[in-house]
This record gives sequence, C-alpha cells and structure tokens, in this order.
Amino acid sequence: MRTRETSSQTWMPDLFAAAMAQPGLAWLLAAATLAGIVRGFTGFGTAMIYMPVAAQILTPFGALITLTAMDVIGPLPNVPRALRQGHRRDVLRLCGGLVVAMPLGVWALTIVAPEVFRYSVSLIALVLLVLLVTGYRYRGTLKHWMVYATGTLGGFLAGATGLAGPPVIMLYMASSHPAKVIRANLLLYLLGVDILMMVVLWAMGQMELTSLTLGFVLAVPYLVGNVIGGLLFQPGREKIYRTVAYLLIAASAVSGLPLFDG
Repeated sequence: MRTRETSSQTWMPDLFAAAMAQPGLAWLLAAATLAGIVRGFTGFGTAMIYMPVAAQILTPFGALITLTAMDVIGPLPNVPRALRQGHRRDVLRLCGGLVVAMPLGVWALTIVAPEVFRYSVSLIALVLLVLLVTGYRYRGTLKHWMVYATGTLGGFLAGATGLAGPPVIMLYMASSHPAKVIRANLLLYLLGVDILMMVVLWAMGQMELTSLTLGFVLAVPYLVGNVIGGLLFQPGREKIYRTVAYLLIAASAVSGLPLFDG
C-alpha cells in the first residue's frame, strides 16, 4: 500500500513539472487567456484563437487534449446563465450529431501529418472568418435535420481539428434566435463537445496525461479570461466585440500557417 501511495505522490508532481517545462508555455498561456476573453463575450472563438497557436508548439493530439481540458472547465461560470437563456432542444439536436461523427474525426487525426493538421486548423478558421465578415448566411428556413447535420459536421471537425464551432456558428447566422440565445446555445454545445471529446480520446487510447495536465494548467488563465469576457458582455456593444474577436482570430490563424515558419 505504501509503495502505491508513494508512486502516486511522485507521479502527479512529475506530470505537473513536465507540463510547466513545456517549451512555448508563455505563448500557450497567452493564447488561452485571449481565447477565454473572446469566449466569454461572444460564446465562441476558443479553438479558432487557441488551436493555430497550439499547433505550432504541440503535437496534434497534444493541442487537441489541452484545448479540451481547459475548455471543459473555463466556461463553467457562465453555464447557469446559458441554461436559462439557451434553446435546449437545439442543443440536444446538435449534440446528437456529435456522438455519431466525433470518433470518425479522431480516427482521421491519427492518419494525417502534423503539417496537414496545422494547415487544416488555420484554413478552416480563415474560411469561417471570411464568411462571417462578408455576412454570408443561409437565407432559408432552418429545419431540424439541418441542426442534426450541422452537429454531425461539427463533431467530425472537432475530432479532426478541434474546430467544432464553425459549422454551428454559420448555422446560427441564419437563425431567428436573439443574440443572447445564440451565445448560450454555442456555449452549451461546445461544452458538450468537450465532455464527449474526453470520453472518445480515452476510449480510443489517445489520451496523453502530460497534455491533460498541461490543459488543466492552461484552464486557470482561460477561466479568468472567461469571467472577464462574461463581465464585459453587453448586447449593445456586440459589434465591437465581434470586431475584436475577428481580428484576434485572423492573427492567430495566419500565424499558424506552416508557410510562415522560420
């Protein structure tokens, strides 16, 4: 019994020490903080800001695991309000698609090269940014099957690139829901993504404990950022928040492209 307790006592500090010794930690901390602020006042944007930076420093699975670990904790202070304001049936439909497609996305990540992963993350973020800035949106009526299909596409992209949000953001650009409901739905959906991602990574044997520990370290500045962003959010200043978010997403996405290395 003593041997097992001693092993446990040394194991956790070793994981924490390895996480704190991660090269580029300062950049990861900065990216987590900015991602938290943007997530707090817009309800989205975490992966589009954090992943292009993390993909330059960590392995693809390392980036995905740290994102999931910090993102499952960071938004918790804003969940009670999101539960009151959100459209729960839409969230359940989106999460139904996640269950089907996320394992396929994680499997795809196991067979792609790191450079392909980095290009995919940055280019998907940039494409969404262009669509958001230009005001492109679906003009028809949103049907239930579209919500399920969007959740499915988001689940695949979550597993393959960590970017579960873009399809759902584009869907809600055509929604008649008010801004506070859309923001709440995105927050709850992305929380569902994180919880399911933890389960899928464990089940598929891809969970890395050092990356998981690093993610929990990054959750501290990310949590602080979420609180700050939540306090800053005022519906009347939505255009200002969106402009700031777009600029941060663009800077992060461009910096993550491998062609700018060196």
